[in-house]
This record gives sequence, structure tokens and C-alpha cells, in this order.
Amino acid sequence: MLNIKSKMFEESKKSTASEKIIVNIIVFIVVFFIITLAESVIPSVMSNSELNQRFIAEGLIENRDMKRMIEISMEVNMQPKYFITTLLCTAFGTLISIIYCRFIEARYIRSMGVRREKAGIHYLQGLVVGIILMTSIVLLSLLFGINSISLCQNINFGLIGLYFIGFLVQGMSEEFIFRGYLMTTIGARHKPIIAIVISAVGFSLAHITNPGFSPLVFFNLALFGAFASVYMIYFDDIWGVCAIHSIWNFTQGSVYGISVSGSGNTESVFRTSAVSSSVLLTGGDFGIEGSIITTLVLGTGTAVILYKMSRQKAIS
Repeated sequence: MLNIKSKMFEESKKSTASEKIIVNIIVFIVVFFIITLAESVIPSVMSNSELNQRFIAEGLIENRDMKRMIEISMEVNMQPKYFITTLLCTAFGTLISIIYCRFIEARYIRSMGVRREKAGIHYLQGLVVGIILMTSIVLLSLLFGINSISLCQNINFGLIGLYFIGFLVQGMSEEFIFRGYLMTTIGARHKPIIAIVISAVGFSLAHITNPGFSPLVFFNLALFGAFASVYMIYFDDIWGVCAIHSIWNFTQGSVYGISVSGSGNTESVFRTSAVSSSVLLTGGDFGIEGSIITTLVLGTGTAVILYKMSRQKAIS
């Protein structure tokens, strides 16, 4: 079994978290539920009136056609004014994670990877890494004839700028929840590899209700979680993975025009369309994150980080 050294795990040992892994997982589920509720209040209030009007217009209140109601909910919530609000409201995830770790587990936020040293440099490096990863996936899909790409007409760069800000907030939030909080809490009491696996699987399962979710999607999302975990451990702070996660989603959705985790299409610079009919290659409704190409790129990225860690004696 891999033996991974991490300053964050050592610092997290000062917390009041339970020694029992099942208790930690149950507590995380409760905290995650609170986060989900907090993040959904404002977008739900904003879209409620329009949703009810659509439901009434199609008679869905009476016949209870849940499938159609879900479709309409997706259509309405993907409108820029609601979707961008949803992205911005994920800031509650970051805030609640920090509050929980600092005041409930009673540990300093530096144990979550929040450090000042080289924060800006690591964030910029993360942006570059995230762009390289997603661009590599898209280029490989074009090279093998899986997808085609075209430049969009009448591009709304102002709206794309708002999506950029939204994804910066959203990517950071998920990293604080699953890596800054969950991984370091588990890693403080158990072997680091267990913490990495649990945070990666938890991150993947959080997307289980998204359209197009499949076994390969589950694996790829868990692989992304594992990559983010070892990247965070290698650089000893959370800023790099926050940047990677944010720019991964932004580049995927608002640059290349690919559905982000099954959320649907947004305003983008390019529009990427499937040429192949194979869900294994295209990712289907979930988007390119569900493609075997993503598996190869993320697997390579994870192997590179593990190799670098072994060279620095941070892993054995």
C-alpha cells in the first residue's frame, strides 16, 4: 500500500474529529446536506415562479409527469441568470466547510491547505494545468474523429466572463468540501490512501443524479478526485486544485462548448459536437468527462504527480 507523507494530515491530527471512519463519513453527509440546502435556496426562490408557470401551462401539476417536470426544471435552471446564480451560491460550500473545520473540529484552516506561501503562483500554475488537461482531452477527441468543433457566431463575451467568475467560485467550493475538509479529516486519523479514496469516491457520488451518469463517469470523476488529492498533497496547499477544477469546468463548458457534468450547454466560444455514436468515446449526455479519453489523460496526470512525489521521497 502507498505510504504518503503530508503536512496537512499531520496538522489535522489536532482536530476533535472522531477516530471512527464511519462516524466521520456520517458527519460529512450531514454537513454536505446542509451545504446543498444552503446553496440551493437563492436559485430556487429565483426560479420558482417561472417553473410553476411552465408546470401549469403543460398541466403537469395534475398529471404528475415527473420526467417532464425534471426536463423543464433543467431547461429553466440552465438559463444564464439562474445557472450563474447557482454557481455563485456554491460559495456557501467553501464558507460552511471552513466554519465546520475551524469551529467544530477545532483545527486551523491551514490544515485544509489554506496557506499564504506561493498561493498566487500555485493558483496560476493550476490554471495552466487545468487548461492543458481539458485541451488535451478535446484535441485527442478531434484527432481520433470522436468529436468535431466549430466557432460559435455572435459570441457573448460578457456572459462568458460571468460564467468564468461563477466557475472560479464553484470549483473552489468543491475542492474545499471534498479535499480541504473530507480528505484531511480522514487522513488525520487513517492512512492517507484511505483518505484519498474516500474523498474521490464521495466526490464522484455527489454527481450521481446528473444526466448521463454511468459506471465510466463514476470512475472518471473518482479519478479526477484522486488526481486532485495527490496534486494538493504534492504542492501542500489547496490553491492549485481549486484553479484546476475551476478552469477545467470553464474551459470545458464556456470555451469548448461541452456539457459540464451533464448540466447542458452554456454560452461558449466554440461548440463541440459528437461525431461518434459510441458513449464510451463521447461521454454521452454527461459530456466528455464520461469519455475513455478523459480516463487516459487523468490517469497520465495522476501517474506524473505520483512519480514526482516518489522523487521527493513524499511517497513510498
